[in-house]
Amino acid sequence: MQTPYDPPMTPLDVIHEDHEILAVVKPCGLLSVPGKGEHLADCLIDRVKAAFPTALLVHRLDRDTSGVMVFGLTPHAQRFLSAQFQERRARKTYVARVAGRMEGKTGAVDLPLIVDWPNRPRQMVCHDTGRPSLTEYRMMKAADGESRVRLWPRTGRTHQLRVHMLALGHPILGDPLYAPDAGYPRMMLHAEELRISHPESGRGLSFRAKAPF
Repeated sequence: MQTPYDPPMTPLDVIHEDHEILAVVKPCGLLSVPGKGEHLADCLIDRVKAAFPTALLVHRLDRDTSGVMVFGLTPHAQRFLSAQFQERRARKTYVARVAGRMEGKTGAVDLPLIVDWPNRPRQMVCHDTGRPSLTEYRMMKAADGESRVRLWPRTGRTHQLRVHMLALGHPILGDPLYAPDAGYPRMMLHAEELRISHPESGRGLSFRAKAPF
């Protein structure tokens, strides 16, 4: 079950700014875009626009996921960046803490996903109607009944990392939808690095933010 919306009132954390793009670190607990209802109005895009009025949305992170997000500061930049995400040329790296000791150092989860309509916003694996979804992973370390892993989503489905880790039997710790009542202060999932090409120069850029857990 989703917890009540109480977004953190932390200052905007800008890690890159130029005349075309902006990269910031989204805190855990803050929506990327407004939800339905006045009580869900506070969100990262509105906070970004307060400081950078021309900012335009390119992609999203789940409310309870922290980490790097990039925004276009011109319509051209938004189109250019959005195409990179749609064509899977933007490279995303996540860090997570998951339940249990994972077997093997590396692997991949190739399971199709679809919304679980009676239990929205939950997603689920469905081999009949799900959309192709691929996640690669590497275990970094394991101790005290949990594992720290690095995750690379090769597709961009809703809740992909969360459902794929659950399907492996290693749900992300603190996940309010897929691993509730675990006693963790937050969901242990963080978008650590984002690699894109600059919309003007075409030069490859990498934005990083260390996981806070």
